[in-house]
Amino acid sequence: MKSAAVVILNWNGKKLMEQFLPSLVTYTPESIADLVVADNASNDDSIEFLQKNYPQIQIITLEKNFGFAEGYNKALVQIDNKYVVLLNSDVEVTENWLSGMLDYAEKNPEITAIQPKILSYRNKSLFEYAGACGGYLDRYGYPFCRGRILNTIETDKGQYDDPAPILWASGACLFIRLEDYKSAGGLDANFFAHQEEIDLCWRLCNQGKKIISLPSSVVYHLGGGTLEIENPRKTFLNFRNNLLMIYKNTPKKRLKKILFLRFYLDIMAAIHFCLEGRFVNAKAIFEALHAFHQLKKKYQKKDLLFQSPLIYKKSLLWEYYVKRKRKFSDLKDLQHG
Repeated sequence: MKSAAVVILNWNGKKLMEQFLPSLVTYTPESIADLVVADNASNDDSIEFLQKNYPQIQIITLEKNFGFAEGYNKALVQIDNKYVVLLNSDVEVTENWLSGMLDYAEKNPEITAIQPKILSYRNKSLFEYAGACGGYLDRYGYPFCRGRILNTIETDKGQYDDPAPILWASGACLFIRLEDYKSAGGLDANFFAHQEEIDLCWRLCNQGKKIISLPSSVVYHLGGGTLEIENPRKTFLNFRNNLLMIYKNTPKKRLKKILFLRFYLDIMAAIHFCLEGRFVNAKAIFEALHAFHQLKKKYQKKDLLFQSPLIYKKSLLWEYYVKRKRKFSDLKDLQHG
């Protein structure tokens, strides 16, 4: 059996696969990895395209669109490789992108997951919004990365080329030991999409597992993040899921205070949308708050025996907007554990 399986979750993504599969096939040696496309019941001709042009790629056909989280869970049940890579269909890989991560994981068995350096496909000198050089959270659950603080994206000048411990690895390209993925329960299907990989990684870190950024491996993500105006559905999922992962992964003694402040900050975000004339996005935030309160009833809140030291102890919003700290390197007191 090959060491790894690279798994792309597809839904009506023929055009993206036409554009990005060539680099994956070229730079992923058949000797080390199986290439797999898990299809979320596409209604375009994705399957026919794969069968005709890439017969070496395995196809897992799912009976309906399960979303990102449960789609991957359904697919990975059918895989037995030691390692898996969750790879977005809009990612261009580079030479040795996978072999470097495989070699590092084999030499460092304490490492559960790895994220490569993720640069922008549109401008390859910039980090990409969704992951950059590895992710963290502040004490109120706001995600940020080495190379991206809120909407400020840095130019890659090699400033983060050292391997470093991170709290979360982007789902755009997430290398993980399959055993650890399954033992943690996989991605939370209730999230459907958006921030489900952060929740998974946070759970793993709270179990004492280690995740690193390995910038010697490089990929380019088309993505888009908040560089484009968010549609209401994306706004809803981001706000609801962020609150849900806070609820799941924060110790009881801190949870009440943090959620109270987050509700206040989320209402302020809704007001900001209103001032911009984006009333449907503001409505989506209030719908997300209500949905969170309904959804959290499905979880039995247990206190944590261990809290990852990789949570930034300060407010990222305060540091960014008041103290004008716009680069990751400005956050000198970030604890790496």
